[in-house]
Amino acid sequence: MAKLHFYYSAMNAGKSTLLLQSSYNYQERGMDTLLLMPQIDTRGEAGKITSRIGLFAQADIFSPTDNLLDRVSHALEKKPALRCVLLDEAQFLTREQVRQLCHITDQLDIPVLAYGIRSDFRGEPFPGSLYLLTWADQLLEMKTICHCGRKATMNQRIDDAGKPILHGDQVEIGGNERYRVTCRKHFHF
Repeated sequence: MAKLHFYYSAMNAGKSTLLLQSSYNYQERGMDTLLLMPQIDTRGEAGKITSRIGLFAQADIFSPTDNLLDRVSHALEKKPALRCVLLDEAQFLTREQVRQLCHITDQLDIPVLAYGIRSDFRGEPFPGSLYLLTWADQLLEMKTICHCGRKATMNQRIDDAGKPILHGDQVEIGGNERYRVTCRKHFHF
């Protein structure tokens, strides 16, 4: 029986690296995978999931209005050996798209591995993460560390001087130049 897995962490814990490794493991055994990434993630090359350590793979891009169940159903027609769907930056999913991931596992019997962060720079949950935390069959926390050595669970948006930003739009695409991970103690609510 297929399951919906949600791998979550603060930024910089190796989520994309693990996604790429998992896809490689399936492919090495002769099984096809479908990699998905959200259109909103413009940090790198469009249609390419890239890890900070240099690994990368081509991925299909989806928008907030795309039906992921339909996308996977169509992919199955072209790739009958499709055995796993892997999705990067899952926090950007809509509630309906998380429901569609549930249908992929329940109706198509294909495992889905979704990777993302739980919360934004204000400590508020992203919609995709909220529903994955609620509906996923398996939750897997990946760990990274704060500058103090404690487990980092928060994503802090910073200005050019490295000072925390406390207000703004929930989504602002960026990397280490715009965000740092912290433990709850060093996160400023």
